[in-house]
Amino acid sequence: MRSSKSRSRNKNNRNRPSGNIVNRVFDSNGPEGKVRGTPQQIIDKYNQLARDSQLSGDRVATENFQQHAEHYLRMLAEAQREMEARREEQERQNRDRQAERDRERAARMERQEREAQGGQSDAPAADPADAPQPDVMEVAESGESGLVETPEAEAPAEKPKRKPRRRKPQPEAAPSEEPKAAE
Repeated sequence: MRSSKSRSRNKNNRNRPSGNIVNRVFDSNGPEGKVRGTPQQIIDKYNQLARDSQLSGDRVATENFQQHAEHYLRMLAEAQREMEARREEQERQNRDRQAERDRERAARMERQEREAQGGQSDAPAADPADAPQPDVMEVAESGESGLVETPEAEAPAEKPKRKPRRRKPQPEAAPSEEPKAAE
């Protein structure tokens, strides 16, 4: 037996709109039994049932199936409008963020240009050729480069191969009881 507590918890969640209903699977209890699928699949099924009932001459069933299809068509249209509105809002936010980044980038470039122009008018830019240069070692004619050889430079020595382990022979099982001699 279910407790009343769990029933009340479930009741609160019944009318809560769920995420993406375009791809959500529904169970529709129509006049001909359950129809299961996404809203688009259910719409297609009810339209097919409406066509079949129209061909058989049942106007009441045709109208009933068309109303069921229209219900899911409205749900699908509303969900698609919401998705489109969300997409447009995200695009607007992305455009705003990009415009802000572009403004920041332009401001940074202007600052760098002002700093570069301000530095040039006061003093000439330092020429890298005037900077102190590192000392260059001359290689001796004997072909020695003065470098130290490291163990990595040498070919690795072959490791001695290990002998494979041998298993100890299993002791033979002792026969349980030897047949007794006839007395």
